[in-house]
Amino acid sequence: MDEQWNNTNIGLYTRNEDSNSDVNEWIRFGMRLGISAALHPFEYSKTLIQIGYEPIAARPGKSLWGRPIMLLPNIFQYAGHIKKIDGFYGCYRGLAPKLAGSILSMALSERVAEKLGLAPKKEKDESELDEEEIYAQFKYNLKRDIVVTVTGIVVSHPFHVISLRMMAQFVGRETLYNSIFGSIAEIWKTEGVLGFFAGLIPKLLCDVACLVLSSSTVYMLNKYVIKDKVGRQYNAGFTQFAFTSLLYPLQVVSTCSAISGSRLMAARPPIMPHYGSWVGCWNDLQARRELKRGSSLFWRSQAVQPSIVPTSFAPLPKLSRYQ
Repeated sequence: MDEQWNNTNIGLYTRNEDSNSDVNEWIRFGMRLGISAALHPFEYSKTLIQIGYEPIAARPGKSLWGRPIMLLPNIFQYAGHIKKIDGFYGCYRGLAPKLAGSILSMALSERVAEKLGLAPKKEKDESELDEEEIYAQFKYNLKRDIVVTVTGIVVSHPFHVISLRMMAQFVGRETLYNSIFGSIAEIWKTEGVLGFFAGLIPKLLCDVACLVLSSSTVYMLNKYVIKDKVGRQYNAGFTQFAFTSLLYPLQVVSTCSAISGSRLMAARPPIMPHYGSWVGCWNDLQARRELKRGSSLFWRSQAVQPSIVPTSFAPLPKLSRYQ
């Protein structure tokens, strides 16, 4: 009888512990949503920069090495310009589908992982495990993270496309994407099902490659190089930042591809040429050296190059972006 009572108590404790864990996870997720919402005006500005829209003229200046450059507005000045045109609430255009996609991603990705037998496990301290157990734990977590990431991106991408197009309307002042349901009807009517997944492949490549490369690098460095816990914490953050920067061009390609094909002015020349595929988008941006645009948000500039055509008049500056 006592044994049965103890087992019942253990079961109740385990269920309560799991329930508390789920609640804490949703609280953390809610905090992330709040931070994302607060920073949306800067994400809005970054999106417009990535598609190549520069509403504020560059001004002459000098680099740290004294070279003449043309200074572009930083992310705060860009967000201020949006607020000046559309007001405070206009800075949050595209936020609703973004949040809807995040919630859907959180709800479904975890369920898919559990259905595939990749439910979250309580991690043990590596000091208590041997090398084989550490490697097994690393493989399990990596598989789970890949499944969660891929599922989350796929199910939320239609909302991501809608959010990007809502923000891109700032360029031409259109009203084609004013609501989630209206945007769904517009994409379905003009592009069909494929329109909801425009720019999906480069986004998947970017996020999955960043996950695999950063996780593998952290595992190898922790195993052979870094032994103290503090160093390992900094190592994880720095490694993820490094690979995110390396794969940033795929983010730009994904953003441009998601908008290309729509009826927006931002998807037509001279803002953006028509792209038949994301590979064509990559090739075009690479040829114009604009795969990194938007990567620098605080110090944005254009190099000034003298004209190579001989003339008796003062040559006009030729601008070449490298922001």
